[in-house]
Amino acid sequence: MSTPNHRIRLLMELRASGITDTEVLSAIERVPREVFTTPQFRDQAYENTALPIGHGQTLSQPTVVALMSQAIAPNKRLKVLEIGTGSGYQTAILARLFRRVYTIERYKPLLAEAEARFKELRLHNITAKLGDGWAGWPEQAPFERIIVTAAPPEIPDALLRQLSPDGIMVLPVGSEKRTQKLIKVTMTPQGYVTEDIAPVRFVPMVEGLPPESNGA
Repeated sequence: MSTPNHRIRLLMELRASGITDTEVLSAIERVPREVFTTPQFRDQAYENTALPIGHGQTLSQPTVVALMSQAIAPNKRLKVLEIGTGSGYQTAILARLFRRVYTIERYKPLLAEAEARFKELRLHNITAKLGDGWAGWPEQAPFERIIVTAAPPEIPDALLRQLSPDGIMVLPVGSEKRTQKLIKVTMTPQGYVTEDIAPVRFVPMVEGLPPESNGA
């Protein structure tokens, strides 16, 4: 069970690691992380660590969630595309920071569980779908912000095409076998520019849908 002390300790850790955006800190304080964990890991919900959620996927470390949320320059007037719904925790944080969240998940069971959590928490500004994150969501493009929670070996072209002028994308890039970098991509009139933020470790971004999701 979580207590206010657990949340306070986590927020102090986040501030010490360089998270200064008060909106991001407020969102993390308000979103109950234990709702997004599996029962066997619920007692670790406010530890600053990644947790398994099934299907080879993980609930990201709070520091990484906060770092990505801060880097994407949240704005409650904008819409954001998230690639990799997972447990839905990052999605729920984004829902507190943006006007509208579009999120794509390739594993049908994870998507169903995440949507049930959004309903439980009455987060009504999230639209989720089963799909291939490499393709993005062209029907809803362009997006002012894009966040990717799995690591492609390079920045996907389809996502760059769906980023609006002056848009920002934050994603981990690199293969599983070498150190990945969290990268901030900013679109400019001359093209996009990239900025390295921090070394990270994410599950790989896989193209297509798994067999159990196709035609299901």
